[in-house]
Amino acid sequence: MNKLRNIGIMAHIDAGKTTVTERVLYYTGKTYKMGEVHNGTAVMDYLQEEQKRGITITSAATKCLWKSFEINLIDTPGHIDFTAEVERALRVLDGAVAVFDGSEGVQAQSETVWRQGQKYNLPCLCFVNKMDKTGADFEMTVESIRDRLVANPIVLQIPIGAESSFSGIIDLIKMRAVFYETEKLGATFEERQIPSELRELAERRRHQMIELAAEADAELMELYVHDKPIDAEIIVRAIRKATLAGELHPVFVGSALKYIGIQRLLDGIVAYLPSPLDKPVIIGHKPTDENKKISVKCDRAATLVALAFKITSDAHGDLYFLRIYQGTLKSGSRVLDANRNKRENITRIFEMHAGERKILESAGAGDIVAVVGLKETLTGDTICDPKNPVALPSITFPETVISMSIEPKSSMEAAKLSNALADLRREDPTFGCKVDKDTGQTIISGMGELHLEILQHKLIREKGVGVRIGKPRVAYKEAISKLSQAEGKFVRQTGGHGQYGHVILTVEPMLTEDGHWSRDIEFESKVISGAVPREYIPAVERGARDALGGGVLAGFPIVGVRVTLIDGSYHSVDSSELAFEQAGAIAVEKAVKKAEPVLLEPIMRLQVVVPEAYFGVVQGNLLGKRGLITDCRVHGNMRVIDAKVPLAEMFGYSSEIRSATAGRGTFTMEPLSYEKVPEQLAKKIIF
Repeated sequence: MNKLRNIGIMAHIDAGKTTVTERVLYYTGKTYKMGEVHNGTAVMDYLQEEQKRGITITSAATKCLWKSFEINLIDTPGHIDFTAEVERALRVLDGAVAVFDGSEGVQAQSETVWRQGQKYNLPCLCFVNKMDKTGADFEMTVESIRDRLVANPIVLQIPIGAESSFSGIIDLIKMRAVFYETEKLGATFEERQIPSELRELAERRRHQMIELAAEADAELMELYVHDKPIDAEIIVRAIRKATLAGELHPVFVGSALKYIGIQRLLDGIVAYLPSPLDKPVIIGHKPTDENKKISVKCDRAATLVALAFKITSDAHGDLYFLRIYQGTLKSGSRVLDANRNKRENITRIFEMHAGERKILESAGAGDIVAVVGLKETLTGDTICDPKNPVALPSITFPETVISMSIEPKSSMEAAKLSNALADLRREDPTFGCKVDKDTGQTIISGMGELHLEILQHKLIREKGVGVRIGKPRVAYKEAISKLSQAEGKFVRQTGGHGQYGHVILTVEPMLTEDGHWSRDIEFESKVISGAVPREYIPAVERGARDALGGGVLAGFPIVGVRVTLIDGSYHSVDSSELAFEQAGAIAVEKAVKKAEPVLLEPIMRLQVVVPEAYFGVVQGNLLGKRGLITDCRVHGNMRVIDAKVPLAEMFGYSSEIRSATAGRGTFTMEPLSYEKVPEQLAKKIIF
């Protein structure tokens, strides 16, 4: 297990993740022919939709060998609409490689995936890609990693030349220049003396590298302070130690498209990223009691603990991707889904290579595999030994921000549609689906226009369901502005047993530190002297939460509310859970109406990159969309605009920006927060 690496490749859209992965597969002997994203032949973009669009939609897993090390590699999407794919991949990996476009530096989505990686404490390498591209600037990219990601980059290589003159790299640990042979697809390279004009720069950079590494290692510090010779092994050991602790982020450089620097990146992956044994012990808990903690160690002889992090529908049955954290999984074994308390069967185990698979008899701690046979399991569930149940922390996903109506083209298709939607929900945790109580329409929701478009194509192409789609709609929320109190009474007399429930409660707004409404709902009981018996309090909470789910202004869910039960009364014969549930719902509805309810809308973080000549037009357009420009900087001959804009104003923006900038402007967008809708607009939405 010391020689196993579970890593992900993450980056902003179009930074070259999939091309880097394709080169890795070629140099490790996993493929004999190099795939290209722009030709639609990339191995890891194996879905028809991915090949057509030239983007990664689903995270693809593969295993390859490099110098006796096994690398489990997951290529993640860069587009924010598929953020769930990144989230669940990073949750089960041990380390990551962040790829940056050498001419752009840190971009909007780079910050998002970096934050996701930091959330799971993933040691991370940085790869500055596309050094052959016009405008490539290595120093600028490293500075942007330091400033915008608040990271601590340690430069291990510097480029020889840039843009069209980029021809190789200088390895600062070995102090050698490396030149790759493009004619042989970079599979062969030659080490030479450092060119004389770069010698001084390389010496200075090496000095800075050792200084940074010495801060993490006493032995290296001792040698450095006393100006003694330092061999490469000591430097590598110090950098590894600091990388695993998250204190340093080694920086590599190259051009995946021009076959430069990938082998050195692979060396860096095995040298500096952790094996499963280097990761801290994971703390799970008993499925029935969250306070009873259980340590999960990376030990193949212990009892089984694995996490299901992804499900994909397949012609031969659903494929479940598992990360095994402890024990050994054998095909044909019986396991327990700890989250659902259901026994499941593992009929087959596969090692995956993008869309292809290889049958395995067993897999052990540290492995990432796909299995067939599970039925009830969902993303984020723990699979374990039935005799020793353990639940691991689950995976949390962001809320959906956009919805649209969907209906079958004919009554014959209705049953097919409901089965297909159930499949999509199991596969994609950020896909929502519900039936509107008032109109009877089926409403699907997702992370963005592209996300819903891809799901629609999946329904038609893969599931063979003919559907009609409504216009995209914004997922508004409701909130309250002040504290209020109300009483709820539910009394029914129907001969014999009646119903009696009576509660008094308060509702108050819950705000986050930055002044936005929280996404949560809290419930607490401050009832004294048993005015409401303890066994009925969960029923009051259920009723309160149900009432908040329906809204009072326009039927949107209410968020950011603390409900406090303060008093009530009961009847020794007629009181029941149902009566208190109804009383709770009545009281909450009354209280919310008195608490000055407001409508909230999703606000998006937007980054637009446009040529200088079109800056004025694009800026004016954003201000016309109720946008607030938060930052604006010049980058080469392009202008980068950061802004906050309501999602409601952004439908169809991709075609707007194309026509406003003669096809040269690009943008990325991700959910930021929910804010109050201006009065005039709120009236239109409510009525």
